[in-house]
Amino acid sequence: MPSVLPRARPDLSRRDAGLRELMDDPGCDLAALERTYARFDLVNSLVAGWSATYRHRIRPLAATGRPLSLLDVGCGGGDVARALARWAQRDGIDLRITGIDPDARAHRWASARTARWAVRHPRAAPPAFRRVTSRELVTAGETFDVVVSNHLLHHLDPGPVRELVADSERLAGRLVVHNDLVRSPAAYRLYAVGVLPLAAGSFLRTDGLRSLRRAYLPHELRELAGPAWAVGPGSFGHQQLVQDRSLRVHTRPPR
Repeated sequence: MPSVLPRARPDLSRRDAGLRELMDDPGCDLAALERTYARFDLVNSLVAGWSATYRHRIRPLAATGRPLSLLDVGCGGGDVARALARWAQRDGIDLRITGIDPDARAHRWASARTARWAVRHPRAAPPAFRRVTSRELVTAGETFDVVVSNHLLHHLDPGPVRELVADSERLAGRLVVHNDLVRSPAAYRLYAVGVLPLAAGSFLRTDGLRSLRRAYLPHELRELAGPAWAVGPGSFGHQQLVQDRSLRVHTRPPR
């Protein structure tokens, strides 16, 4: 019986920036891409830790009678945005979510999937999806209370990470949480086996393993983001690049 583990464990001591994920190829198999988007709902609910992030970071920002705006950057198929909308509706929070992704395929999928989702969740405010970049929103002068992303940072080389950090600082009034993978042998080997039941006909396994090889280590993210940002642990195999302005104590400067 052939092994389900990778034939050779890659060197994870350094980031493999030369790898590209299959789903990032504009000419990739569209059916496989859409299967990948469809299965992100389950995969991210199992591994990405957004339920805890919502409870501990986003929900405490809500105030009675005041809407809370949230931007999901690089939202892909929109699964995180839909989950946040469902939890907010359950908790009676007026959370107004915008998901952005410049990829036309992601925008089309997220919009169609969410239209069907809204029929099943009539009391939840459905996320709105836009095919724009964070830089375009900055240029337009738009702002949000909260800015988040999920599994976006590892797609970006250092220059674009710095640009995203700068955009996030200008777009977010209260909180930024960029949730991403941590490059590690344990996560690599566990994901290689654990994703198999869900991977058939999709890019989940190949791209997930490539993602882990492209992921940053915590100290690498700290160096890219600068001293105004914190890097802390997320769920297993994850880290979070955070700027939480709601924790800052504002005092009146002396005259």
